Amino acid sequence: MEEEGLLLASPSSSSPSLLSGISNVSTRPFVLAFTVCSCGAFVSGCISGYSAPTQSGIMKDLNLSVADYSLFGSILTVGIILGALICGKLTDLVGRINVIWMLDMGRLLHGIGIGISAYLGPIYMTEITPRNLRGAVSSCSQLFAIVGSSLFYALGTVVGWRDLAILGVIPFLVIIPLLFFIPESPRWLAKVGREKEVKAVLLSLRGAESDISYEAQEILDYTEHVKQQEDGDSGFFKLFQRKYAFSLTIGVALIALPELGGHSGYSYYTDSIFTRTGVSSDFGFITTSLVQMLGGVLGTMLVDVSGRRSLLLVSQAGSFLGCLATSISFFLQENRWWERGTSILALISVLVYFASYGLAMSSIPWIVASEIYPVDVKGAAGTVCNLAGSISSWLVAYSFNFLLQWSSTGTFLMFATVTGLGFVFIAKLVPETKGKSLEEIQSLFTDPLKNSTP
Repeated sequence: MEEEGLLLASPSSSSPSLLSGISNVSTRPFVLAFTVCSCGAFVSGCISGYSAPTQSGIMKDLNLSVADYSLFGSILTVGIILGALICGKLTDLVGRINVIWMLDMGRLLHGIGIGISAYLGPIYMTEITPRNLRGAVSSCSQLFAIVGSSLFYALGTVVGWRDLAILGVIPFLVIIPLLFFIPESPRWLAKVGREKEVKAVLLSLRGAESDISYEAQEILDYTEHVKQQEDGDSGFFKLFQRKYAFSLTIGVALIALPELGGHSGYSYYTDSIFTRTGVSSDFGFITTSLVQMLGGVLGTMLVDVSGRRSLLLVSQAGSFLGCLATSISFFLQENRWWERGTSILALISVLVYFASYGLAMSSIPWIVASEIYPVDVKGAAGTVCNLAGSISSWLVAYSFNFLLQWSSTGTFLMFATVTGLGFVFIAKLVPETKGKSLEEIQSLFTDPLKNSTP
């Protein structure tokens, strides 16, 4: 007997709500797929959040210099770059010196895993979720990255860096066995010519009583349309045709913006910011973790209500204010003005930044990037977007401590400038994708006559 929805919506409900909508698609295969993607995001968050609360302990125990720890903090992004190089193809196909070396190798391998999953996870969730719930479900899955980093921020105040690394293994033990039970993406099945399996997979995801005929036909028709439009070039460089220029610009910019706007610096070296401004690290990490999670939860609730574009604008504006306020707090401290209030302003600015980042910039850029590319270039686009984000992240992560030594005020003023320009970019160029099917979105982005923001 085929699986029906595990959770049934109330028949008395007069209008579809987010919870009832999710319950209607909560079949066992869908729940398993969501769990795997969420655990993957959780692991990514744990890894990203690991270096911030452990900085002092690692540098003290291993007697590392600023340069050594900057290499350790940034080598995660080198791994992400390597993972980014292969994620697109996978999307389309399926003594002290020794101690430091082992430490860096472990972080490098973590980065490779993040580089692969950062794009594959959002793509998979957007391709198996109904259009009216795609933003909320995908955002909820990516919310676990914030939960992971926030949890490690808090645990890092009471657990040693070695024990914290061991705790990070637990989510992997959940993911591996579940991978054998999750369904394939129906859009990928259509792309590789397995049309007969598309309806079967959609029925398993939506429930045996669901009418999936229109959705299945739309997927098959659009896939056939894309194949008919192919001009013989099916390689990586097909992505750089003129018709994909707009979508490529949007994807690359949205992924790179939060990194160039200082996210890696804030995330990996929060301890440096707190120490330099006189904020209690333990109190700062705990409050930061709570605020970041609240921002993520709020963003998940609003993404299919207010839309992607509106949340991105609010998030980017908040990130700008956070960076600007951090810069002001360092300026006041350097000039010994308002000494009593400097640490309070610094803490508030960090909280504003992380709350704003959690609201939208943590997840929506990846959701939009997974929505806007047709199946024939999705793998190549994932590689390019991932590379842009990871290289930007590496530049900031490696140079951050050196930039602080140069000028703390100037460092965050640069981040504020980038986030301000990002706000203008989103306002002028990024269209809304809420409520549209993936096929409608991809047609919009590849049609030059429709590339203006509504």
